[in-house]
Amino acid sequence: MHLSKVDLNLFTVLEAIYAEGSITRASQKMHLTQPAISHALNRLRQLFDDPLFERQGHVMTPTPLTRSIIEPVRRALRGFEVTLTGAARFDAASSERSFSLAVRDVLEASVLPPLMTGIAAAAPSATLNTLQVSRKELAGELAAGTLDAAIDILLPLPTEVRRAQLARDQTVVLVRRGHPLIKRGKLTLETYLALEHIQTSSRRRGPGLEDVELSRQGLQRRIRLRCQHYFAACRVVSQTDLALTMPDRLARIVNRQFNNQILPVPLDLPALDVYLYWHASVDNDPANSWLRGQIAAAMQPGEM
Repeated sequence: MHLSKVDLNLFTVLEAIYAEGSITRASQKMHLTQPAISHALNRLRQLFDDPLFERQGHVMTPTPLTRSIIEPVRRALRGFEVTLTGAARFDAASSERSFSLAVRDVLEASVLPPLMTGIAAAAPSATLNTLQVSRKELAGELAAGTLDAAIDILLPLPTEVRRAQLARDQTVVLVRRGHPLIKRGKLTLETYLALEHIQTSSRRRGPGLEDVELSRQGLQRRIRLRCQHYFAACRVVSQTDLALTMPDRLARIVNRQFNNQILPVPLDLPALDVYLYWHASVDNDPANSWLRGQIAAAMQPGEM
């Protein structure tokens, strides 16, 4: 079938139903009536000779055909959007654009203050939404345009996802002031292994980078507490003899009110590199380029 005979608006309906899993929510997202969405879906079904979605309870479940075409459809829609928006110069001062940024909670505390300072000064009407996105879904979200950019460690992503290194961090150890095992602010590997430790992770199980390196040396530390957030862990450190191993940048922010000792980790650990990710389709998008510049500026030494 020739492209001129296809209503391309139908594919925005397909993507909306897929993303929302509901005709009702898709209609709300697109500001159309439910009958209009249903009519568009029927036209798509005729076009593809496939049901595309099957109702299971209150959820519209995509068929295998829909799952196979949704990413090419999303890339095409994103390309059209970039073409249209890129035709005009992005005026940050007057923009009311809402940007979406995927960032791990470990980085939020260090990234957001300088980033929002810069955005507020240059684009007072623009807004920013930060999200936690599964790393397995990151490439798809960037391709679909549901994310403008992402900040994370080095990840094995497809070549169409661009990346640029933003910062390099080191690992440190936190212990309370007056800890009985820490003499003159020195921490040896022997003392590190004698300490009881906090491991901070959103995962239910699994080792940290320091545990991997210890295991490589045939060593093991004792984890006394596993918790989800560094703020809580820092507070526990300040009131116990437990030790916490964490990224240096975040340690210097979170630890300000607790005044724990920050010591070099007595292990040869790799640097913690932080990267900015975006999709190739927005390489030349003025708005996305502006956002990437703001993020890079916020991550400069002395800004965080």
